[in-house]
Amino acid sequence: MMKKVSERVILGLDPGTTITGYAVICSDNKKVNLVKYGIIRLGKGGSHELKLKKIFEEVLKLIDAFIPDEVALEAPFFGKNVQSALKLGRAQGVAMAAALSRQIPITEYAPRKVKQAVTGNGNASKEQVARMLLRQFGIKEAPRLLDATDALAVALCHHGFNTRVAHKRTAKTTWKEFVARHPERMDKTSR
Repeated sequence: MMKKVSERVILGLDPGTTITGYAVICSDNKKVNLVKYGIIRLGKGGSHELKLKKIFEEVLKLIDAFIPDEVALEAPFFGKNVQSALKLGRAQGVAMAAALSRQIPITEYAPRKVKQAVTGNGNASKEQVARMLLRQFGIKEAPRLLDATDALAVALCHHGFNTRVAHKRTAKTTWKEFVARHPERMDKTSR
């Protein structure tokens, strides 16, 4: 995939021990385009170590194919089952290692933050997130498994977060505007 200098490619990942979702988006800061999204099937049985190896290899394939500038991951959701949390943490760690092996910066986001960024509601269901994304990208048919839309949500969350940060850094503020917005920061004698 050849990209223009101003484009930013983000690989979003939703690591899991049975299914890992992925999504690649491309942005020129004016428009976000969905390049590809899908899942990596790991199966229900089999060795946990071999599943981790497959996550590593498949994430490397995605990185090599799409050459992302950044990788965004969904942080593991911590429930009551400690074993599940450990396995999810390992899956995330392996995905991170794959990105780091290609010197790609990584950012992780809590599931609640991702849902908030996409739907405006941190308590939204996976189905609500998927519906919002399908509408936004004009996708006609929802994927059978929502891990792909979860990964897309992570990528979009990362894009939005970085766009807001960049905008704040480049926004010019006059001294008068600053004083008007932050009167509590002004010394009373200087007014």
